[in-house]
Amino acid sequence: MNRKHATRSRGRVIGTAAASLCLLLAVTACGTTSENSGKGQGKATAAKCDGPGGKYVIGMSQANVAEPYRQRMDDDIRAAAAKVPQFEVKFADAAQDNAKQVSDVENFLTQQVNLLIISPNEATPLTAVVKKAYDKGIPVLVLDRKVDGDAYTSFIGADNKDIGRQAGRYVAEQLLPNGGNLVELKGLPGSTPAQERSDGFHETLGSKVRTVATGVGDWLREKGQQQLDAILKANPEIDVVYSHNDPMAEGAYLAAKAAGRESKIKFIGIDALPIPSGGVKAVEQGRISATFTYPTGGKEAIAAAKTLLVDCKHVEKKQTLPTQLITKENAERVYREANG
Repeated sequence: MNRKHATRSRGRVIGTAAASLCLLLAVTACGTTSENSGKGQGKATAAKCDGPGGKYVIGMSQANVAEPYRQRMDDDIRAAAAKVPQFEVKFADAAQDNAKQVSDVENFLTQQVNLLIISPNEATPLTAVVKKAYDKGIPVLVLDRKVDGDAYTSFIGADNKDIGRQAGRYVAEQLLPNGGNLVELKGLPGSTPAQERSDGFHETLGSKVRTVATGVGDWLREKGQQQLDAILKANPEIDVVYSHNDPMAEGAYLAAKAAGRESKIKFIGIDALPIPSGGVKAVEQGRISATFTYPTGGKEAIAAAKTLLVDCKHVEKKQTLPTQLITKENAERVYREANG
């Protein structure tokens, strides 16, 4: 090979390598937001963002709407989405059925929604289908209740373990400083708020307070009433009922009232919905001693969806919402401020 031909050959090799490098860089540059930033956005979030000129269908998979809290969550999502002209939200109610919620999400995937919002009925049974959506490049916002692992775009919710700790301290320091007997009414066992609200509560409850019975009310008022009705018959001395949400606390109050024991028992709940039938009014009117605010995350979810789909930006992997202790002293003010 003569020197001139060798020079041309080396030039072609270098040119080919340079072209390959440019192609590689171009492909890398077209990677998704998550691939380039490590923010966990899903595989095709950036590619599916058409900006302000796009139209987007959002699927909202709700665990159930029998709980007032969950109906309020849907209402908050609906109200926030109405302010974003690019959004259409489709709602599905799983009615506390894991298999139905899996099917609801599968239907949303078939419909090729642009983003999925889900409040899982229970963590483990919903993990695989949430991961399936996420792996397909659909941004997934998980509200209130968690799934296993981290195959989702963002979790939005309050710190349930911290709420439990606050409730435990309130009982130990304010209601039963000298000790006493307690009943715990738990939410749906496979849901993360039930697990975390119980774990946090017992971390701070102390040794003076004795848990004499537990019941599972599945977050529902009538089941909370049924559970405490049975517990009252077996336990003549109960000082406090710690309920994982306000509807179960209200149900427990009704059971105690039917037994003529409501004046001897203090009731604590969680959610503090600022509606006439909600926990804030129950505290103000004296049926419940205390509750804790637990934001639905509905407006925050739509804000995150707008950031992802319209603004073409990333969102944080976790957004922790604030909570507040509600007692007789501040219930009226909190209710007034929440309703303008």
